[in-house]
Amino acid sequence: MSTVELTKDSFQDAITPDGTLIVDFWAPWCGPCRGFAPVFEQAAAEHPDVTFAKVNTDVEQELAGALGIRSIPTLMVFREKVLLFSQPGALSAGQLSELLTKIKEVDMEQVHKEIAAAQNGQDA
Repeated sequence: MSTVELTKDSFQDAITPDGTLIVDFWAPWCGPCRGFAPVFEQAAAEHPDVTFAKVNTDVEQELAGALGIRSIPTLMVFREKVLLFSQPGALSAGQLSELLTKIKEVDMEQVHKEIAAAQNGQDA
């Protein structure tokens, strides 16, 4: 699967209740972003079950600001509408592959239970 470009208008719709979304926040002038782009594209080709998206922070300053993006590149991973990972800095191909494996192994039923308990003011 190729990557999709997200905007402030399409971002929320991309976070689906049944899918995994990995977002690369980048800018055209950013050297590390340009270096990470082929790694991200290769991972997208290897993981068709995951939606890979990019947000150009120069164009989408409002979205980047709302999500607290302070440095680029920054990766965010959402699964079933839950933010599971957020970290600035480019990853190697191996690190990105390892991250995707770990994200897919997360017990989302347990995560949702913990979130519900926290919202109800209880321990999970």
